[in-house]
Amino acid sequence: MHERQLEILRAIVDEYVATQEPVGSKFIAEHPSLGVSPATIRNDMAVLEDAGLITQPHTSAGRVPTDTGYRVFVDKLAEVKPFSPAERRAIESFLTGAQDREELLLRTAKLLAQLTQQVAVIQYPDEQRVILAGTANIAKGSAHELAGAIFPILEALEEQVILLRLLADAGSLVQVRIGEEQNERNLKTTSLVSIGYGLEGNSTGALGIIGPTRMNYANTIAAVHTVARYIGQFLGENTYG
Repeated sequence: MHERQLEILRAIVDEYVATQEPVGSKFIAEHPSLGVSPATIRNDMAVLEDAGLITQPHTSAGRVPTDTGYRVFVDKLAEVKPFSPAERRAIESFLTGAQDREELLLRTAKLLAQLTQQVAVIQYPDEQRVILAGTANIAKGSAHELAGAIFPILEALEEQVILLRLLADAGSLVQVRIGEEQNERNLKTTSLVSIGYGLEGNSTGALGIIGPTRMNYANTIAAVHTVARYIGQFLGENTYG
């Protein structure tokens, strides 16, 4: 697969995440960075489809990314834009008001859910319990791809044991599990972006975002990484009980 085909995959993922609509060759052909004929675009999209990276849903003329396509996008193409100084100050200001560890974690979960418009889950430091925020986000704008999976997903999110298993192998680097890569049967239509947090690089807890496979991975990865760093910093600077 050459660079142009990867750029076409990037354009399809970006457009589908933004619009929730299958992406046609006509839209891709109008993409300013490609500069090739519609026939070439159609041929390249056929290559991507044969490789299992995009698929044609129903009878639509457009294509959508597959789980494998999202994996290639995350591994090769997602451009994670660091949060701006103003965004970082807003995060710090929001978390600074916490009076104890419980409130800090509650604020963190709420903040992550707001930043990503997905479901945020946070494991308490050195404890087998979690906080959940933004559960309603799983149904917002996701009815098309999640279809009848909403209720099984909500059932899974109610189980502390399942949520703890999701975060069990979170480490110092952001991890992304996409669709069928999820171990939990009821969450195989979702993706998980997770990371550990703690003091001086030692993970004592973990946090993550759960959402449809059609999520903004670059923004979510940036949010998870940045917020994990701040929560570790706050736990180190404050004597929360």
